[in-house]
Amino acid sequence: MYLVIWEYQTHPGSEPAFEQLYGPAGAWAQLFREYRGYVGTELLRDERPQRYITIDRWESETEYVAFLADAASRYADIDAMGDALTAEERRIGRYTAC
Repeated sequence: MYLVIWEYQTHPGSEPAFEQLYGPAGAWAQLFREYRGYVGTELLRDERPQRYITIDRWESETEYVAFLADAASRYADIDAMGDALTAEERRIGRYTAC
């Protein structure tokens, strides 16, 4: 299992739109589902206001990298929508489950 984990700080008031875009039924997950190896997405809301974590699960790093290469322009389009909702975005890391 391969996991990609991101941390976000949203702009005040943008939480509902952020949750819709980044949640398991949102645009990111819809795009991911088109690609082999995608397992699922979790969206976690922190106890601190407007702070979130996403965990995207893939069967392997190879499948994730293939997705990135193939979906680059659509990825950029969705990323731009997210940029409008967030004050900060940071990739925590890419992990392989032991």
